[in-house]
Formats: sequence, structure tokens, C-alpha cells
Amino acid sequence: MTLALSLTILVLIGISVWQIAKIFELSQAKKENTQVANDEDNQFNGKLMFAFLLFIYGITLFSFWKWGDVLLPAPASEHGTDYDNLMWISFAIIFFVQTITQALLHYFAYKYRGKKGQKALFYADNDRLEAIWTIIPVITLAGLILYGLYTWTDIMSLEENEDALVVELYAQQFNWKARYAGQDGVLGDANVRFLQDFDGRNLVGIDATDPNGLDDVVVQELHLPVGREVQFKMRSQDVLHSAYMPFFRAQMNCVPGMITEFAFTPNKTTEEMRTLPEVVAKVKKINKIRAANSKELVAKGEEALEPYVFDYLLLCNKICGASHYNMQMKIVVETPEEFEKWMTEQQTFAQVIQ
Repeated sequence: MTLALSLTILVLIGISVWQIAKIFELSQAKKENTQVANDEDNQFNGKLMFAFLLFIYGITLFSFWKWGDVLLPAPASEHGTDYDNLMWISFAIIFFVQTITQALLHYFAYKYRGKKGQKALFYADNDRLEAIWTIIPVITLAGLILYGLYTWTDIMSLEENEDALVVELYAQQFNWKARYAGQDGVLGDANVRFLQDFDGRNLVGIDATDPNGLDDVVVQELHLPVGREVQFKMRSQDVLHSAYMPFFRAQMNCVPGMITEFAFTPNKTTEEMRTLPEVVAKVKKINKIRAANSKELVAKGEEALEPYVFDYLLLCNKICGASHYNMQMKIVVETPEEFEKWMTEQQTFAQVIQ
């Protein structure tokens, strides 16, 4: 009832405003009323175009100043530098072209504004101009595409590496699990049909009849050794997910019914990343915000937020359902010795199903 009454009031207010506007328009009968812009209108709109140009550049510079620190820090993988170089070159070209074209667009809108008695200059065609604005973008885009293909091929080429660590990332609504190949370096066969085996202890559906899977290790916190290549095999139990590790510049879809692959070599431990100046500044900024929010929570009788500590994260970058935002797993990058010690503390699949 309250909603219907509110809507009725809003409709009546709208009708009243419309009627008042009509009355005002009729009261201005002696004033010239035309839909054709005159010189004064064109002059005013031309100046507005210049003002809007200054606004665009101003808001862009303000955004760099205000939110530039939210960008990712230096990459934590060996291929990350090539990835960032490609991205920044693309950004630089786009920003350069956008700056020039926007300036020309707004300048021409003012310079060639409509004037009484002035006719527009019309070009049926201009071969030279058409060649310039066709050839230059072709060369630029061809260079970017070739550089991108070269970078993609270099990053995605999975070569035989007996020393590589083989890890499976298993996605399901709404969590991640990781499975390490055991001493044999081979992941055992797995299928969703086996998920209910052993009273639900078979977390990723390992085929117990495959001897390669008995020494596999399933965990819910991903540990990686620094300086060693990691070859990821990715599966999804239910819907399309996307394994996104932003600090490593790595992302790959996890598709139900198939295995996708990605490989990279971490080059910074978690502790090393925490000491980078840009990460220290970012953590400080986050904790300042959390401290302010904690005061409000404490005032309401709720618990204060714990201080934020930087950690690498594996996120889902596909909208996979209601709890998609919370689908993440902590990644710990450590020294090879620390990693081996951690691995010895984990149970193998054979031990879990005993």
C-alpha cells in the first residue's frame, strides 16, 4: 500500500512539473522559438567542447594521481616482465592516440562551428589522407599483434621439463583445491564420478585404481617453490571458472570436461614481496582504511577487523555463482627447502583413504 501511494505521488509530481513547463513555454510566446542553432548557440557549444576537453584531461590526470597506487606491483614470475611490457606499450600507444584525437575533435568542433552564411567545405575523397589514416594504423596494429603473438607463444610454450613441479588446480563452486604429483611426478587419473568414494574423502575424484594417484597430495593452500617451474593442470567440477593469479600475471579458464594448462616460474617469495616499497605502501593504506572501519564496528559492539597482511592469492575471474567473489585460495611462495619440508608434512592420497 505504501509503495503504491509513493508511486502515485511521484506520478502526480511529474505531471505537475510537465504542466508548469508548458505554461511557462506559452507565456514566452513573443520570444523567438526555433530549433535551428544560431551563431550565438554555436559559439557557446564550441566553448563547451573546449571545457569538456579540459575536463577529460583533468579527470585523467586526477585518476593517475588518486588511484595510481592501486596498480599491481612488480610481477612475481619470470614471464611477468614480458607481459607487463606488452601491456604498457599498448597503453602508451592508446593514450597517445586518444590524447591527440580528442584534442583535434574538440578543436575542430570549435574552429569549424556553424556561422551564418558560411558553407562547409566538402571533400568527395582525398587519396592522400585516406592512405595516411589507413597505413599508419595498419603498421601500428601489425606491430602490436606480432609482438603479442611472440609474447603469447613464449609464455604458453610448455616444454618438457623433468624438474618442473606438476600441480592440478581443481575448481568447484565456490572453492579451490590443489593436487600435487607425488614422487613419480605424474598426476593420477581423476573423474567427478569418484568424488563420493571413501565417504567423501576423495576431494578431487582421484581414481584409486591408478597407482600414479596414490602418492598424490591434495591441499587447500597452495605452496610453490621459488625459482622452479610449475606446470598447472586445471579442471572444473561444475561450471566455467577462471584461475587468476594476478601477481604472477597468470590466468587460464577451468572448463568442465577438459584439462587446461599453464606454466610459470615464481621469482619472488611471499616474504620478499612483502618487503617491496609499493607493497608496503599498499598494505599501509589498506590497514588505515580497516582501522577507520574497525572504529565504527567497535562502536556498534562488533569485533574489530584484523590488520591486513599481504599474501598471494588464487582467485576466480569468472562470475560462477552467488559466492564467486569469495572463491579464493592462499598461495605461499617459499624457498625450495621450506617447500620440501612442507610437502613431507602432507598426507598422500593413499594415507587419506586408509
